[in-house]
Amino acid sequence: MRKWLLLACAALFAIPATSRAVNQDSLWMRENYTKKELYIPMRDGVKLFTSVYLPKDQSEKHPILMSRTPYSCAPYGEDAFRPFYNNHYKKYLKEGYIMVIQDVRGTWMSEGKYVNIRPFNAAKKGKKEIDEASDTYDTIDWLVKNLQGNNGNVGVFGISYPGFYSSMSALSGHPALKAVSPQAPIADWFIGDDFHHNGAFMLSDAFSFYTVFDHPHPQPTKTGPKGFDYYTKDNYKFFLETGPLKNFAKLVGDSVPFWQEMYDHPNYDSWWQARNVRNHLTNIKPAMLVVGGLFDAEDCFGAWNTYKAIEEKNPGANNRVVVGPWYHGQWASNDGTHLGKVRFDSNTSEYYANNIEVPFFNYYLKGKGQTPDIAEATVFFTGENQWRRLPKWPPAEIQTTPVYLQPDGKLSFSKPAATNSFSEYVSDPAKPVPYTEDVHFSRTISYMTDDQRFAARRPDVVTFETTVLDKDITLAGPLVADLIAGISSTDADFVVKLIDVFPEDFKYEEDAPAEHRRIPSSTYPMGGYQMLVRGEIMRGKFRNSFENPAPFVPNEPTAVKFTLPDVAHTFKKGHRIMVQIQSSWFPLADRNPQQFTDIYKATESDFKKATIRIYHDAQHPSLVTLPIVP
Repeated sequence: MRKWLLLACAALFAIPATSRAVNQDSLWMRENYTKKELYIPMRDGVKLFTSVYLPKDQSEKHPILMSRTPYSCAPYGEDAFRPFYNNHYKKYLKEGYIMVIQDVRGTWMSEGKYVNIRPFNAAKKGKKEIDEASDTYDTIDWLVKNLQGNNGNVGVFGISYPGFYSSMSALSGHPALKAVSPQAPIADWFIGDDFHHNGAFMLSDAFSFYTVFDHPHPQPTKTGPKGFDYYTKDNYKFFLETGPLKNFAKLVGDSVPFWQEMYDHPNYDSWWQARNVRNHLTNIKPAMLVVGGLFDAEDCFGAWNTYKAIEEKNPGANNRVVVGPWYHGQWASNDGTHLGKVRFDSNTSEYYANNIEVPFFNYYLKGKGQTPDIAEATVFFTGENQWRRLPKWPPAEIQTTPVYLQPDGKLSFSKPAATNSFSEYVSDPAKPVPYTEDVHFSRTISYMTDDQRFAARRPDVVTFETTVLDKDITLAGPLVADLIAGISSTDADFVVKLIDVFPEDFKYEEDAPAEHRRIPSSTYPMGGYQMLVRGEIMRGKFRNSFENPAPFVPNEPTAVKFTLPDVAHTFKKGHRIMVQIQSSWFPLADRNPQQFTDIYKATESDFKKATIRIYHDAQHPSLVTLPIVP
């Protein structure tokens, strides 16, 4: 598996403590737990492979905490134990939870046919119709009826793809399911998660994932696919030299059906809409704890929008959201002190485990303690580096405030007064703007807080910046980019980045506290650091409709408006707010040929340079709407 895929199940293979402590915890687990491997029958006769870790102590009845995964419930064998003790999951062992992990239908050691983001079927008829909700129901039903010493209460949780299966479990309707925590859950693979953002194909992650995932196997197996043999460790070079998307299809081959299905559905048609999890999140009964990371490169969209969909479709539901300053799965690691060069002044992952997740499951599955003191929204605000406990998300008091692009690279809260004013650049698909400045192989986990000075220096990136702030400005909620653009061709992408510019004399303390020892040294020049707070891409042809793309009229000023994922950030007094705009973000997103066409079928000759104008005058104001907390 690729490094980033392993991070998708970081909760189960998190950063270990010292080897001595790990050995002690491993020995304790073996002395206090027994492992069983079972095949649990589903209603259609398919059997799903399930690993069950049972506490030996039978002096009390124990709750069941389950994760369903396509990433394998390895290690296999009843004498091989999963290292739950590597992170805060060891707290569940100490509490005596029955820990259950299941290979979902059609993966690894389970029978059946695997379907990516299998659509929820609300109108299942008979025993032959199944979905992930019914598989969860059947699994829970078998567990509570057959596992000795269980207390009849079940919880489900998981990160990333297992977060999707957690969302599906909440639709199962089983009365024993009392608490569910979808963490970085997939919500919509065309609009905002993993493989598409606003219709743009997230090439690097998609290719890295599907060259090691979803390879069919006729029989259950303990062995995963071999993966792809890259000829270079420079991912910018590899993805650029491979060329158009049709060339990547040849490299993937015919063995991964979903790759071809994505190519066959270039627009947001009924096939994609059936896989929009938000459409199905109704009649939610368990207590819900949705968890995500502000800087989650895979599923930043999923956590915010899963929570919002549950709120909208289930008035009065017991539904909470927690979002910290994390990469994908970082909350389940032992270290939430920093991301990349940016520090958070405390171990946010430890805070989350001790104050939110463990108390949540202890209360609803064990009846331990009073009603958990978990706010409706517990959100960490970067910049000020503080947790805020909020009664609503986004906060009711936010004031949506436009900040306007101005001539000469300025940014202000006043409307532009100029006439016929625009910033212009040439977007060349042969030299796309990289998403980070370093040379590397696997997509980085820290690019979402990276220094953007490298991009500001490129001629194909336009930059707008406020004067030095005379007071703190706090944002809480989604951003809206509202551009007026003119392009010399019939299509283009638009990447909008909101950036916190640090003062020139800014620096972190030289000596980090003992609990922050993993924090990188302070040798990096943080003065003038351009911290990416939020960036997002919009495929221009979908500006009016994701279902029905439309070409641009060359050189005609055109509105391009789209929503960026929510932010929680304070721009401190003495900092500046910056907006950068560009038309490529490579190889995060595939290159746009800048011609109105089916990009999945484009040839090399279809890729053309385009002149992009971003207008900022009285008649054509371009702006970004900020959710400011007064």
